[in-house]
Order: sequence, then C-alpha cells, then structure tokens
Amino acid sequence: MTDIAADTLIQRYFDAFNARDVEGFLDLLTDDVVHEIGQDDGRTARETGKPAFRAFLDRTTRCYEQKVVDLFVMASPDGNGATAEFTLLGVYLETDAGLPEAEGQRYARPAGPVFEIRDGKVARRNKTKN
Repeated sequence: MTDIAADTLIQRYFDAFNARDVEGFLDLLTDDVVHEIGQDDGRTARETGKPAFRAFLDRTTRCYEQKVVDLFVMASPDGNGATAEFTLLGVYLETDAGLPEAEGQRYARPAGPVFEIRDGKVARRNKTKN
C-alpha cells in the first residue's frame, strides 16, 4: 500500500465515522483490529477484534453525537502507518458508564490517533485525546 492509499483509507475511516456508518466503518478494519483507548485518567484500555470495536461504536453512537472536523492525515512512506490530527466536536446525549450525567453538554476536543495498516485495512488504532 502506498502512502496515498493509506491517506485514502484513513479519510474513509473518518468519513464513515462522521456518517455514523457502523458497517462501512467496520469494513475498513482487520478482523483482529486492536483498539487502544486513552482514558481521561491517563490509563489505556485495549480491545481486540471487530466485535469489541462494534460494541464501542454502538455505545459511542448511543451516548454521543460526534463529528471530526479540520482533519489532517499523514502516512508513512511504506503505507504501513498513518496518523491524523483533528478536532472532535460532540454532544453528550446519554450517560456513559463511569461518567457524569449527560445533560446535552457540548465539547470540542483535539485528538491525534496513530494507525497501523495491514493488507489495506486498519489493524490498530491508538486513540489519544486531550
């Protein structure tokens, strides 16, 4: 995969995210995808496989209305890795486990995930957030 193809893959990833297209999103992932989720307290949760990623998407789609804006994608020359920088705009719709009560709070958060790409699909995502 070239870096142009890697850029296109990550753009499609965020296009599917913004469209709330869970099936389209999952089609861009390897079956054994690793999702490393940065927590607000500095810890990292690690989930593996499409079923776990689907559960994550189902929960976040239910609890949040989110959109990625100001997306900037960079890929490694060999196309095996990429990173993105963007702002995540959101509304907190339904209380998420372990978080304060949802009251329609709005937010804008900078983010910069790193992606590992294998066989033209996302194999790992390290989710960082501020």
